[in-house]
Amino acid sequence: MLVQWYRQLPGGEPERLESGCLYPGQAPERPGGAVVVVTERQLRELPIVPAGLGVQPGRHTLRGAETNVYAEPAQQSFRVSVLGRGVEVRVRPVEHRFDYGDGAALASAAPGGPLPEQRWGERTATGHVYRGTGDYTVGLATVFAGEFSVEGGPWQPIAGTALVPSRPREVSVWRSEVHLYAEDCNANPRGEGC
Repeated sequence: MLVQWYRQLPGGEPERLESGCLYPGQAPERPGGAVVVVTERQLRELPIVPAGLGVQPGRHTLRGAETNVYAEPAQQSFRVSVLGRGVEVRVRPVEHRFDYGDGAALASAAPGGPLPEQRWGERTATGHVYRGTGDYTVGLATVFAGEFSVEGGPWQPIAGTALVPSRPREVSVWRSEVHLYAEDCNANPRGEGC
């Protein structure tokens, strides 16, 4: 029996991969048509929307202070056709790779999250403390895993993952200075520190 293997990328035409395999004796039973799978390459070719990258307190932060950096990912699903069959693919974030721009980095399953303004400066699982002043580029890449269902059938995992980079954010790190004054500004409004 002559066996031919084909693959089809989403939106593409079937492509023959291999043929010419002969089975001696009785031919194996045909399992009801071609076996449809979604490959790691197909997963990486999906238009996965990158996670948002948040930084608090914002564009400017202070040296030595906690800066909250977090990801805002979303689960996503896609409808594709493989070998003429309808396939639903859904992806979810499994790892967030933060690059703080000063040589420090963090890989975390947790995305972190925004803090209310009154809590800015608190330590967070994905936050960072800059030790030097200057301008830094903060980066994020999110690892997505996927699974697929053929025509409403059971969900099956996709072997491999897709790494999706987010748009980087610029952060300026400033220094702060504290001075103590003994001047009474009510008595002398033009005094030092008033």
